[in-house]
Amino acid sequence: MHSSLAITTEGLPLGLTAAKFWTRTKFKGTNALKRRINPTRVPNEEKESYRWLENMRQSTAMLGESERLVHIGDRENDIYEFFCEAQALGTHFLVRTCVDRLAGDGDHTIADEMSEVSVQGMQRVVIDKDDHADIELRYRRIQVLPPIGKQKRYPSLNLTILHARECRAPEGRAPYRLEAYH
Repeated sequence: MHSSLAITTEGLPLGLTAAKFWTRTKFKGTNALKRRINPTRVPNEEKESYRWLENMRQSTAMLGESERLVHIGDRENDIYEFFCEAQALGTHFLVRTCVDRLAGDGDHTIADEMSEVSVQGMQRVVIDKDDHADIELRYRRIQVLPPIGKQKRYPSLNLTILHARECRAPEGRAPYRLEAYH
């Protein structure tokens, strides 16, 4: 089951707004197929990840006031069609990145552009009673291009990229980091 949970800004759960049930057997052989066919050429409606779009549509229709909603997704939700659909619905999203997409005029990527952004804030995050992480925050509004195989079907989008990275990780632990679209 892939579900969407509505919560208030204070963290009060309101309940499920969408639920999608499916079986993996329908997608049997998907990895083998990826070796023969470029996944960007497969219609999104035929992919398992389509549930992200379906849940966003159902949740937005149920709750109304799309401009007040923020749909949050993990790396699996780094889907260009999702970004376009959110914009069409007039709603917002925060998605952890998985793909370093082309940006600007297409001669560089988001990571290239974010490497030039200065630190715009710091946040201490308590991990447990004996550990914390000091996180550097960067953000920039960037023109993000659709995947090369989809550039005729989808427009470029102006998205805010949020970049959070631990500045001094203790020895023996990799630094915490997060990059997300908004």
